Amino acid sequence: FSLHQPQDKVSVAPLETLTLTCTTSERADPGPVKWLKGWGSENKTIYDQITPSSFPRVIRAVNESDTDFTIYIRNVTREDMGTYYCVKFCKANKGEDVLFQRGSGTEVSVQERTLVPGMVAAAVGLCFLLLLVLFIALCMYRRKHQAGVGSPCPGRTVAMGSFSFVPVQCCAGTPSTPSEGLDAESSHLPSQQSSKEENNIHYADLQPLSSAPRCSRSPGTAPTEYASLRVGAK
Repeated sequence: FSLHQPQDKVSVAPLETLTLTCTTSERADPGPVKWLKGWGSENKTIYDQITPSSFPRVIRAVNESDTDFTIYIRNVTREDMGTYYCVKFCKANKGEDVLFQRGSGTEVSVQERTLVPGMVAAAVGLCFLLLLVLFIALCMYRRKHQAGVGSPCPGRTVAMGSFSFVPVQCCAGTPSTPSEGLDAESSHLPSQQSSKEENNIHYADLQPLSSAPRCSRSPGTAPTEYASLRVGAK
């Protein structure tokens, strides 16, 4: 008969499950197999084959096995740190359990898991990719929104003789339409006769219409975004 406890050291994170391995070569004389934490007078029984229900956090890896006594300890805490021994007991003549053979012991440490550098780099790369996709989507949305709204044509200021035209918003089909309309209208205005007549005409103030229409006028239609004022000289 031989008892084999292969693990020298085991590290586990809090709240994880600890696995302690112990196997035997064959079935031995009557007597339980126990797991003890610590050795000597301060040892504590972690698992007993005879009363397994007394240890709710501990379960057998292979139930009812006579050679595999591997156990799982769930929800590990820092209080579970220590050295664990797999021990085979035999029944003495008086019925008490007597030590028959024990394993070499497994030292258990409980500590937080550290992030692997590769995992950190992967997380950073994923965050950067998500931000890039979000930025591209935002740019496409703004470009589409600006293309749908459009912008009105710039206002123009025209001076003809003694008449002054205030800036008027236009939305013509072509950039040349406003100037052509102004030139055609200005041909009907009275020409400058003398400096004396100019003094009698103070000014002509043209106001823009209530709202500048959008670029929906069909080609060839005369512009109606401005007005002219003719004043007779005294």
